[in-house]
Amino acid sequence: MGKPQNPRRLGETEAQAVVRNLRISPRKLNLVAQLIRGKKASSALAELTFSTRRIAKDVKKALQSAIANAENNHQLDVDRLYVSEAFVGQSVVMKRFHARARGRGARIIKPFSHLTVIVREREEQRGEAA
Repeated sequence: MGKPQNPRRLGETEAQAVVRNLRISPRKLNLVAQLIRGKKASSALAELTFSTRRIAKDVKKALQSAIANAENNHQLDVDRLYVSEAFVGQSVVMKRFHARARGRGARIIKPFSHLTVIVREREEQRGEAA
């Protein structure tokens, strides 16, 4: 008994990893996500390893998780994986108050973000053997 299983949203050659509630604004996180879009998984990992941005470490963990999901859950070849999608969504926003001069107050916004990384396996090149 029980309810039926949901159909798989991704293709057979895809795997994803989702990181929720990262403490950074979506705009800044998207700059790091742009670095890895469309790249091979190994070069994307190298790019994130040597990036100077603080959030690059969390994006690298998400990419490593997507690669591990592809290998262990979907039996995909790790050497042929590339980042097909890396997108950012807005999460909650904490609003804080900062006391200012003359009894005024200033609002401080502390945004959070969601990150989704989807890796896909490349198809073999058929045009080489002619």
